[in-house]
Amino acid sequence: MFSKSKINDPAPKAEDPRQTSTPDRSADTSYSGSEFKASAPKAKPPASVLSADLHITGNLKTTGDIQVEGTVEGDIRAHLLTVGEGATIKGEIVADDVVINGRIVGRVRGLKVRLTSTARVEGDIIHKTIAIESGAHFEGSVQRQDDPLNAKSNAPKAPAASAPASSAPASAQQPAAKAGS
Repeated sequence: MFSKSKINDPAPKAEDPRQTSTPDRSADTSYSGSEFKASAPKAKPPASVLSADLHITGNLKTTGDIQVEGTVEGDIRAHLLTVGEGATIKGEIVADDVVINGRIVGRVRGLKVRLTSTARVEGDIIHKTIAIESGAHFEGSVQRQDDPLNAKSNAPKAPAASAPASSAPASAQQPAAKAGS
């Protein structure tokens, strides 16, 4: 009855004006009501851009993407964080993907962390995968974890802390004793 080319034709034919508003798809067996709904969630919103003249004091939290070109004094949590070359962030960063082109003073936690050649990082990086380009400046420690977004760093794991002293090696007991003092 209808072909796909007629449905998608931007200029309706003047032969039958009743069919221009809503085509009858009752006889079309290939049509499903969720066909158009399935394509809607695929559209990803663009990243929120914090421009170079913007200075933020406070924490930022989103499930989306952020591109920082200005200055942020506070913690940032996002899906993808891109730090521009002229940007400065003073605080903790937690994101699935982190691309650093600018300056960060604070801890970085990410599944994928990338320091480009213009990156300047002063702080610890906790990651699952990391890439550091030649020319990047980094001062701090790097620690790989399977789940860097949720793990607490510098804290002993609960099973190791509650283990009896006789079963743990002497090297493992000493830091726990210092932490308790």
